[in-house]
Amino acid sequence: MKNVFKLCAFADEASTDLAEQITALKENNIDFLEIRSVNGKNISDVTVDEVKDIKKELDNSGIAVWSIGSPSGKIDISEKFKPHFDKFVHMAELAEILGASRYRLFSFYGIKGKTHARDEVMERLLRFSEAVKGSNIVLCHENEKDIYGELANECLDIHKSLPDIKAVFDPANFIQAGQHVKEAWDILKIYTDYLHIKDAKVDGTVVPAGKGEGYLAEIIKDFNEISLLKNKVLTLEPHLKVFEGLAELEHDEKSVIDSYVYKTQREAFDAAAFALKELL
Repeated sequence: MKNVFKLCAFADEASTDLAEQITALKENNIDFLEIRSVNGKNISDVTVDEVKDIKKELDNSGIAVWSIGSPSGKIDISEKFKPHFDKFVHMAELAEILGASRYRLFSFYGIKGKTHARDEVMERLLRFSEAVKGSNIVLCHENEKDIYGELANECLDIHKSLPDIKAVFDPANFIQAGQHVKEAWDILKIYTDYLHIKDAKVDGTVVPAGKGEGYLAEIIKDFNEISLLKNKVLTLEPHLKVFEGLAELEHDEKSVIDSYVYKTQREAFDAAAFALKELL
């Protein structure tokens, strides 16, 4: 099954430096990038001139940008929307320059207990959707703890209300929100455009793919069978623990921490990539 999918990653989890991100992708045979931060700057703060240079460096390395891993929608619903929307428009321009066909976004914090919060969420998401109409960009909503789209039924509401917005399915985030992953997948699979490969234990601790309760093997297999998409993409999002003092502790076997803690970001990234390939 490994040849069916295009592998992508949040390479900023390997390094803040673009050159090192490219090296991590190449050495793990991953050809696509979900760009979230580069050279220490969040994608929302990267300028047009800077992104043109980034594009050249990626092109020269044979790496393509699949998605903008934006922070759009990751603010409290009570915050002013215009400055946030302006950032969205800027990142959509960067997406066009980078050749990214997908744009990851969220559905706002601070909605619990507020009477009209759901309507405000939909209005803002509609603004995002209308802003990219006529472009090659597909907006993809990621389920995330404490936003409106925290649980599967809320995500379903978004996709039914705004069918131009697709789903990027993140199993670990559902686990951390207390949502059963298989139930969420059954509800959302027909709306899912691509998967975030992130697994977690019942207590919410993130672990390599296939080592948690995310049913990743079953979901990937099902996604392959039902998806009619030309590009079937899996984006690796490691989120594994890094403990810089681990090397010293390893001299004393009694002090070694659990198997899923790593010495460096790059080591954690490589372990996550290996686990995904092993799963496939």
